[in-house]
Amino acid sequence: MPDKPALEGLESKWGDTWENSGTYRFDRESATRECIYSIDTPPPTASGSLHIGHVFSYTHTDVVARFQRMRGKSVFYPMGWDDNGLPTERRVQNYYGVRCDPSLPYVEGYVPPFEGGEGKSVKAADQVPISRRNFIELCERLTAEDEKQFEALWRMLGLSVDWTQTYRTIGDEALFTSQLAFLRNIERGEAYQAMAPTLWDVTFRTAVAQAELEDREQPAAYHRVSFHREGGETIEIETTRPELLAACVALVAHPDDERYQPYFGTTVRTPVFDVEVPVLAHHLAQKDKGSGIAMICTFGDVTDVVWWRELDLPNRAIIGFDGRILGEAPEAITSEAGVAAFAEIAGKTVFSAKQTMVDLLRASGDLIGEPRSISHPVKFFEKGDRPLEIVSTRQWYISNGARDEKLRSTLLEHGASIDWHPDFMRVRYENWVGGLTGDWLISRQRFFGVPIPVWYPLDADANPIFDSPIVATADLLPVDPSSQAAPGFDESQRDQPNGFIGEHDVMDTWATSSLTPQLAGGWERDPELFDIVFPYSLRPQGQDIIRTWLFSTTLRAELEHGVAPWAHAALSGFIVDPDRKKMSKSKGNVVTPSGLLEQHGSDAVRYWAASSRLGTDAAFDPQNPTQVKIGRRLAIKVLNASKFILGFEGGLDAAITEPIDRSMLATLAEVVRQATQSLESYDHARALEVAESFFWTFCDDYLELVKERAYGEQGPAQASAVAALRAALDTLLRLFAPYIPFAAEEAWSWTHEGSVHVAAWPTVEEFGDHIGEPELLRLASVALTGIRRAKTDAKASQKTAVSSAVIAGPADVTTLLAGASDDLRAVGRIAELTFVDGDELAVSAITLAEQEEGRA
Repeated sequence: MPDKPALEGLESKWGDTWENSGTYRFDRESATRECIYSIDTPPPTASGSLHIGHVFSYTHTDVVARFQRMRGKSVFYPMGWDDNGLPTERRVQNYYGVRCDPSLPYVEGYVPPFEGGEGKSVKAADQVPISRRNFIELCERLTAEDEKQFEALWRMLGLSVDWTQTYRTIGDEALFTSQLAFLRNIERGEAYQAMAPTLWDVTFRTAVAQAELEDREQPAAYHRVSFHREGGETIEIETTRPELLAACVALVAHPDDERYQPYFGTTVRTPVFDVEVPVLAHHLAQKDKGSGIAMICTFGDVTDVVWWRELDLPNRAIIGFDGRILGEAPEAITSEAGVAAFAEIAGKTVFSAKQTMVDLLRASGDLIGEPRSISHPVKFFEKGDRPLEIVSTRQWYISNGARDEKLRSTLLEHGASIDWHPDFMRVRYENWVGGLTGDWLISRQRFFGVPIPVWYPLDADANPIFDSPIVATADLLPVDPSSQAAPGFDESQRDQPNGFIGEHDVMDTWATSSLTPQLAGGWERDPELFDIVFPYSLRPQGQDIIRTWLFSTTLRAELEHGVAPWAHAALSGFIVDPDRKKMSKSKGNVVTPSGLLEQHGSDAVRYWAASSRLGTDAAFDPQNPTQVKIGRRLAIKVLNASKFILGFEGGLDAAITEPIDRSMLATLAEVVRQATQSLESYDHARALEVAESFFWTFCDDYLELVKERAYGEQGPAQASAVAALRAALDTLLRLFAPYIPFAAEEAWSWTHEGSVHVAAWPTVEEFGDHIGEPELLRLASVALTGIRRAKTDAKASQKTAVSSAVIAGPADVTTLLAGASDDLRAVGRIAELTFVDGDELAVSAITLAEQEEGRA
């Protein structure tokens, strides 16, 4: 036991000890299905740096893991790294000053133009093009370095992860698992490819899934435009996208709208381009929006896609993958004037085409009035900077229940079978499943990801036959069709007539992350391990990825195993800044945790995180981290109180006989009961609250009340105090162990062999016959407070002797309180203590000793 206990240095001291002794190692040899608690740990995106939100949510998980381990569970607590995905590609581009060009050959030993710098001064146009293989090598190099830094921070935070159980979402094992699950999806008819309207990010040139969308408020303008009927009559519509007039395929109004019912089944001609289109009815049209009738274009937004599909309309798409208007006009535009008008917008961005189209409408007299400015929500890729477009592409999909009512119902049943913490989060899952509009688009036009394991045969003219894909077999996995020949072919036949081409697309990162239970548990690689950990006990995660990670994992578990993947789902809230705005990298208000951990200590930061309940947002002010400071004070007090208590002699096996000692233990037993019940209900914040509240009463009141007796001559009363103090300390260190693991371990090590983190969680039964009347401790605390206040009011020191004091209260209260009279007299320096009847408990009179006569 050190002379002056301190928090500094405990992270490295105990981190090394835990690792060397295997304190948190998963013991699979003796583990059985019944005794395992398995955690489907979120794999953080290994690109850049961790932020305070990671510390917040991962601490919540670690508290659960530590609690379950102390309850005797064999805890399977792995850590993964989410390597693949767009964030990694962007970081590599900025970090090394390169970009991927798949047409370029591989360069052995390639050295990028930048090393170790962010390369932010390099414009995108100046980034050096390199081959796909070289680019992937740089991705792997940088993520490996990021992962080392992440692991170091997690260790500093004290996560009780088993570091022998790690995985990456881009390593060979992840490729094998992801590709095998995809092959199984194809075999069962759950995965398919189709040519369909696709949400498309024109900056990154990739398809975007429904779950990756976000609405952003954008300025726009309504343009009132006239369509022409025979006889000179017109129908006016309002649109924010006049640049899509050439793609117009119909007008649509609500079937109950009496204004337009006479026109249903007739046709009109488009302004400028003079194309005949029908006037139709559909329930999604809004009577009160604009003029009540809208034009359907291929494609302006997702509603256009619904109308196009359900009304069986032609496709006249005019926007290309680069976000510009295509060079050739749709076949429906046949007039000379229409073709000429299209030539004026061809090749332009949608913004420039809009300006040109407005000028053309104004010149033709079909623009009614001037554009009316508005603000409205627009779909963006969550990581993108420009509005999404909808283009027609060939993509791979996995059935998700959007078009399969039976599957949708099953997914809802799985959601109902999971215990959600907090329970109201379940509604978000149910709303997402109920609102699905299309199957899960999983193919991405990116480079660093899991390759889709298929090839396509080429006909005699070297054209791909997409309807007859060559699907890899399981024995070939993992495979990269862009660099490995298709089964039955050799590399010389690639891109040749009657040869083959490989699929260049990769899987959406969620298509791999949705398999984290399988990745961590060794599905089809280690069947014995997978059988004992799956389904998992817990999925902890952020509330913002219910629609992506939680849903997609539930989907894949149903498709492959027919079960829900976990018993419990724990959803952490967001970290918000002092203005209550969510912290995020895009907003620039993120706090990196390393400096905070170094300045205040890991236990202090963990205390702050654990003080917030699941599903609750927590405000954080880096300039004044009040809760962190309170946590540091608690950890220091635990060390100091432990040293103080352990300084008393004797009492280790003594009987606990004194009423106040027995009362303290009775109160502590109730704390153990409440804390255990709260942790079992995944309310870690409540468990911390009750333990901490007792601890401060214990230190401020009980310890003060009994220290004179504990310091006194050895005997039954002195031994009772020391034994009670030791028993309470032993229990408190275990209660605090999941929250402030370093301080708890340090204090525990002064008197115990082995780690507190594998010690048994305290139970009420441990207190046995020592328990007394819990009300006595509370009453004694009230009386002690009264004695202190009386001395303070008299401007006397707390050490001032008192010749006499009177405590008034109801008879049953004073009778009970008499059991602590000796300790109250000792701590208050009171010569004579008298109890009298009164309405409520109060210190009614104190007379200071003779040397301070007159100060009563």
